[in-house]
Formats: sequence, C-alpha cells, structure tokens
Amino acid sequence: MIVDEIQTGYGRTGKFWAYEWEGIRPDIIAAGKSMTGGFLPASAAICDAHIMDLIKPGDHGSTYGGNPVAMAVAHAALKTLIEEGMIENAEAMGKLLIEGLKSIGSPLFKEVRGCGLYVGIEIRSDSNVDGKDFAKKMFANGLITKATHDTTVRLTPALVINKSEVEQALEIIAKSTKDLEKYNIEKSNKK
Repeated sequence: MIVDEIQTGYGRTGKFWAYEWEGIRPDIIAAGKSMTGGFLPASAAICDAHIMDLIKPGDHGSTYGGNPVAMAVAHAALKTLIEEGMIENAEAMGKLLIEGLKSIGSPLFKEVRGCGLYVGIEIRSDSNVDGKDFAKKMFANGLITKATHDTTVRLTPALVINKSEVEQALEIIAKSTKDLEKYNIEKSNKK
C-alpha cells in the first residue's frame, strides 16, 4: 500500500502523517512540499529496507532528490516542527477552526470537514454561489483561501497559527458567509 502524504504529511492534520488517523501502516509513503517548510523543493519515498534494498543505483531518479542544501533545510524544518510543537498545535487549532466553522451554521454549507489544519467547507450545489465565490469574498475581507472543484473551499493555515488568528479568520468567514447568503437570496428572488 502506498499513501500520498505530499499535502497532508508533516503535521498538517494534527498527526505527523495523515494515515496515522486511520490506524494503518503503509508500505511506501510519498512525501514532499512540507519537507523543507516550503523553502526549497524536495521529495521523498519512505519505506522499509525490504523494499528499498530492491532498488539499485540507476534504477530510479528524482527531480528533487539528492540536493544537499534542500536536505539540510529539510532536517532543520523537521527539527523545528517537532521541537516547537507544531503538530500538536495543528490538532488543537484545527479543532477550534472546525468547531467555529460548524457554529456559523450557514444554510449555504453542505458540510464542514477536516483533520487538523486541513479543512474544507463544502458549499451546497443547489445554491447560487460556489467555492470560487466564497474564496473571492473571503479574500476581499482579508483571508486567503483556495476553491477546490466547484463547491469546496480549502483552509490550510500555517501550522504556527494561534487561537487569536483562528478567531480572526472565523470572523472573516462569518462575515463573508453572511454577505454571500444575502447574495444567494437576492439571486433566488430574481429567478
């Protein structure tokens, strides 16, 4: 079994690897992006010796493999992630964020889901707004998010986010939601 932890690894979900929430043990882990804290490109395939010993020099290649500067940065980023408690912070602040989003209780929200600081707000497909509308409205109000697909807004704040910043983000999301609820009603009334 191979798990893709390129976006979800390195503490993003409140555990070092997202798969740890599932109680499984993969044979291979694909990792990247967060390895260097976003400073330099790096990627890795992590697995046991019984798999790696089958690969001989020249059997594989990697665009970002073997860069000594990137590996030094990855070591420093990993050390900082652990020593500064960012994984535990991601779990605690993620719970606060998800609970806060659910308490908004908007009729536009189909679902709020997430794990740690990897959170999605799914917008009802029968509304007159979509994920892009939400992302644009939140950006206009001071919060950068990303629309994924047509009906979901992804929230992936920095792992160092604190309670005050989560509360500030929730205020912006609540304001943006109210604005879009009004727009949705106006658009419905015009039909």
